[in-house]
Amino acid sequence: MILVSAFYVISWLPNGILYLIVNTSTSYTLPRAVYLVTVIMAFLYTSANPFIYATKFDPVKRVLVGLIPWKKSS
Repeated sequence: MILVSAFYVISWLPNGILYLIVNTSTSYTLPRAVYLVTVIMAFLYTSANPFIYATKFDPVKRVLVGLIPWKKSS
């Protein structure tokens, strides 16, 4: 769970900070490239999260192994 939490903070924190800066400042103009990079980082977490659970979380591992028809689950 530490890995999932750390990956969440690393990928969503830049977007959250940028969101706060843009919405609290009246004179800050946001470069589009910076915005796109933070959004891509946030979506990277969403895409990678199932793979993290599949490789690190034992109950999920057992279910996935049981879904493979040619492999016996113990």
